[in-house]
Amino acid sequence: MPDPSLQVHFKGHRGAITNVSFNPNGKQLVSSSLDCTLMIWNIKPQTRAYKLTGHDDAVLCACFSSSGEIVASTSKDRTVKLWVPSVKGESVTFRAHTAAVWWVDVSPDNKCLCTASSDKSVKVWNVHRQKFLYSLNSHVNWVRCCKFSPDSQLIASSSDDKNIRLWDCRNQECVCAFSESGGFANHIDFHPSGTCIASGSSASIVKIWDLRMKRLLQQYNDHTASVLKVSFHPTGNYLLSASEDSTLKIFDLLEGRPIYTLSGHKGAITAAVFSSSGAQFVSGGADEQVFLWNTNFDQSADPVEDSRDSVMASTRIRHSVLVERRPPREHYCSHRYKEGGEAECDTSCTNSSDPSRPPMSQKIIHYQDRGTTEVVDSADTAGGSFKKPIPQPLSSKENHHQQQYQHHANSSSNMNGGNANLPSSISSTLENMMAQLNVLTQTVSILEQRLTMVEDAFGQRK
Repeated sequence: MPDPSLQVHFKGHRGAITNVSFNPNGKQLVSSSLDCTLMIWNIKPQTRAYKLTGHDDAVLCACFSSSGEIVASTSKDRTVKLWVPSVKGESVTFRAHTAAVWWVDVSPDNKCLCTASSDKSVKVWNVHRQKFLYSLNSHVNWVRCCKFSPDSQLIASSSDDKNIRLWDCRNQECVCAFSESGGFANHIDFHPSGTCIASGSSASIVKIWDLRMKRLLQQYNDHTASVLKVSFHPTGNYLLSASEDSTLKIFDLLEGRPIYTLSGHKGAITAAVFSSSGAQFVSGGADEQVFLWNTNFDQSADPVEDSRDSVMASTRIRHSVLVERRPPREHYCSHRYKEGGEAECDTSCTNSSDPSRPPMSQKIIHYQDRGTTEVVDSADTAGGSFKKPIPQPLSSKENHHQQQYQHHANSSSNMNGGNANLPSSISSTLENMMAQLNVLTQTVSILEQRLTMVEDAFGQRK
């Protein structure tokens, strides 16, 4: 399997990178920074980048819409801006939050955007009408991140109150909450199927939550410092994480283990995301640099195509990791469920539109604003003196886990192929047990398919 490789690095910011995002067309990416600016980078070599200014304080997030026609940004100055990603630097400004706005996400259908703020709320806006719609107010501490589900029907939010909440956009109700323990989730991301959520926490842990079963599905304790970003690969089979420990890690979710540890940034890696095709990923750090990587290892992988395949892809992850392919629990999953938190249907979630709740005064300002745009020569964005970071396939700790995983796999194979050295009665018993286990696995898979068909039929009736 080919290793990831660094394609190019970009320099132009004068402050730590806070977020990065690809244009879905694969030709551009945007970065936001503590230097109060955004930069639009053209991936094509020898093409100029340009800088967008207009925020009065640190820009905490920037992302492309799924159409690629607008860029949304949020800032410590409490504003949200929508930009046309061009040299003109035209933008529209929204004001409704009363504190710093940490995150923004545009719905996949391009109709709405959601924002997360230190004022403990998530707010949802209509993009085309430039209008505030509603506020989600059940969190009791800063809200760090909010994301739309792939079908634009749900919003997930993570907060310093150590809760990840799932909201129904149709009635603005909290339908589920996952409780973190030992730290709060800095960032979350939806699985392409919409059936799982990944979170990266201040406790250095990466978790994957099952939205259908409402429970913790996987947990990885491989980082040594706070995990700041997580991103699913479009196939749903891999997960990228960025950490304050100066590393990027790529996890194989089918095998339940990290397969790459990448280094190169100096200091914390504060941003990372896969491209929509999965062929590339980008990272940004406290060193003010943006790295563009070629994925390479996914060349034979096919993206999740439709909802049925998406659900089955999630099911394959669940069974292969929890039943068949997970390394020995006493080694790889130490304290995995003791400290892993829990999921519950949160009946205490209140409807943000509850008439008993006093109405919030919303100050909404949207106006045409032309910020300044600085064109940056390509010589300042790529090349220069830079030592190419070498992807490190596995650290010593990961090699230990890999050896244990291999030992576990060999033990399983010995049950089938090494029975010649066992008494015939024991060999026969083991073979019967393996056959029964295979039947159970197939039965569970069939039940999952039937459950999916029933859910689809029920959804069509609605």
